[in-house]
Amino acid sequence: MQTKILIVEDDADINQILSKIMKKQGFETVQAFSGSEARLLFTMEKNWKDAFDLVLLDLMLPGVMGEELIRMIREKSDIPIIVLSAKTALESRVNALNLGADDYLVKPFEKEEVIARVNGALRRYRGMNGKSDLSHLDKNGTGNSHDAGDSDQMRVTGAMEENNPQISYKELVLYPEAREVTVCGTSISLTTHEFEILLLLLQNSGKVFSRESLYEQIWQGGYFGEDNTVNVHVSNLRKKIAALDNQEYIKTVWGIGFKMA
Repeated sequence: MQTKILIVEDDADINQILSKIMKKQGFETVQAFSGSEARLLFTMEKNWKDAFDLVLLDLMLPGVMGEELIRMIREKSDIPIIVLSAKTALESRVNALNLGADDYLVKPFEKEEVIARVNGALRRYRGMNGKSDLSHLDKNGTGNSHDAGDSDQMRVTGAMEENNPQISYKELVLYPEAREVTVCGTSISLTTHEFEILLLLLQNSGKVFSRESLYEQIWQGGYFGEDNTVNVHVSNLRKKIAALDNQEYIKTVWGIGFKMA
């Protein structure tokens, strides 16, 4: 079945440009020129998850605003949402990512970057909905790494055992097959990116991942300069875990990146 992408953009010229770019990549496109039209397209489907494979979304829309659309979609579906917006403020980017957007590109955008982000999001989404394992990722990474000794590795149980369906770390338990995470026995809700970051860090508990390395492995695309995306997702992870357990789980190694504490 052909991949279907919903383009939600009120500027007709930009909408057409995005549609042409996606069609040249072999994707089917559906165009919406307002937030209200996009909402209607989703509500016409019994299962929102089956409506589209990915959404390219502007934020400043007539009718229903982009932020509200993100909220609505996330209540019923985990399909990738990539924001394309003229809003350049850090607050806007952080807010969209916190609401559940998977990526954020600032206008004007480069065609090649949009294609890379879309392809990366689709690869990740399909992979996670087929297999929950991240064995395709480079265990050596492309960023800096440091060995933390055998004791760090032993704190993670069942990380690489095929017959063990869970990874335990302190009071946290991650179930790769079910894509579930519990802290102190209570389930926490994670976005696709948050889950993948946590899984990768747990599978490599003694290693430090640079922000660039995390971005390239989780988003499966090139790292395009200074980007706060990784920081936001790690911050969200920490907040969700801290709400149930005040132990430190993810440590910032200044000047390098992140690792399990």
